Amino acid sequence: MTENAHRPIGLAQLSLLNTAPPELVGIAAQAGFDFIGARVRPVTPTERPYNLQPGSPMLRDTLSRMQDTGVTVRDIEFLLLDGSDQREAWLRMMEAGQALRASSLTVAGADPDSARLIGTLARMTEDGRGFGITPTLEAISYQPVASIAQAADIARQAGCRIVVDTLHFNRYNGQGAAAQWEELRANTDLVPLLQLCDGPAERPGSREELVIESRSERGVPGEGEFGLVAAVAALPASLPVSAETPSDRRVAELGELGWARLLKSGVDAVLAQAGSARLTGTLDAAGVK
Repeated sequence: MTENAHRPIGLAQLSLLNTAPPELVGIAAQAGFDFIGARVRPVTPTERPYNLQPGSPMLRDTLSRMQDTGVTVRDIEFLLLDGSDQREAWLRMMEAGQALRASSLTVAGADPDSARLIGTLARMTEDGRGFGITPTLEAISYQPVASIAQAADIARQAGCRIVVDTLHFNRYNGQGAAAQWEELRANTDLVPLLQLCDGPAERPGSREELVIESRSERGVPGEGEFGLVAAVAALPASLPVSAETPSDRRVAELGELGWARLLKSGVDAVLAQAGSARLTGTLDAAGVK
């Protein structure tokens, strides 16, 4: 049995950021993905906004493509929790997410006041129950909440969950690699989704370079040095995975569908290797023997 026999595989919006959700559903279907992540709120002022609020034409088109293809929306994004009152923003996001039948909303912690951040997430989690949506806190290597340990501790106190992104997992610079692996394995119950990308082992030297890598130039799963097989094998075999792999350069070279197909091929290869490693017991504490 292959590692992905019963595992949903998704295409994150960031992999094709400039592709509107209705078209992203169609591309995901052609490339063999089961679900997409949808960006219902822009992160930067220059980002193209996608109006997926109830009653919008884009929502109607997206739902129609979902029905035609069988591709679903599992997660929506993205809200940077910075300590300000953002309840109106997340309620609107949850309205869109409920209409798309999503189950999680990805957030990141930019608030340096951890007690306030926990309170914000607790309120957000309570609001989400009415929409069937759970906040998932992502540890981002250049934000105040940067490690699995931090994200898990906050999520447990707030009653929400965490999403693991292999880029930020590898780029976190605050503790040894062994400790990161221990924290991942200790908190698997909090993880509803693993986001896959790859890249060189060497960490960019500045925050600006980290941001550029994160938003616009990641590597195809399996083509780099991130230890993706170990990350997959550390989590439940049925856990959904999503290719979150932006590359402005390679999308320009291959086109949207060509890039999506390459990502799907990379994810499939990583999952197959993880399945083989599980069966043969060839994983050690830090990765693959």
